[in-house]
Amino acid sequence: MPQAGAVAAVTKSAPKQRDQTRDETKPEPLYNVVLIDDDDHTYEYVVRMLCTLFGHSVELAFAMACEVDAQGRVIVDTTHRERAELKRDQIRSFGADPLLRGSSGSMHAVVEPMTG
Repeated sequence: MPQAGAVAAVTKSAPKQRDQTRDETKPEPLYNVVLIDDDDHTYEYVVRMLCTLFGHSVELAFAMACEVDAQGRVIVDTTHRERAELKRDQIRSFGADPLLRGSSGSMHAVVEPMTG
């Protein structure tokens, strides 16, 4: 016959497991809006566009214009995917450069996942 203490130990309930249905929010992945260089737009156009669409200062917008000219591309914003796609589309629809004869349309931009 089992001892009373042994029976009591067996009948104790198992410890409760943690509730795994809790909402654990993960940070939303970030995306870069990348402006691509071309020869159909002036520095003035790029600066005006970046100030208008992103609220960048003239100094930052000019630095970005210099970088896109030298490197062929520049990250102009890092944000969540929906806003990145909106900003890319706004760049693509900003229109031709009125200061440059032969400018046939807007600049090109892409959205890329932020790395690192």
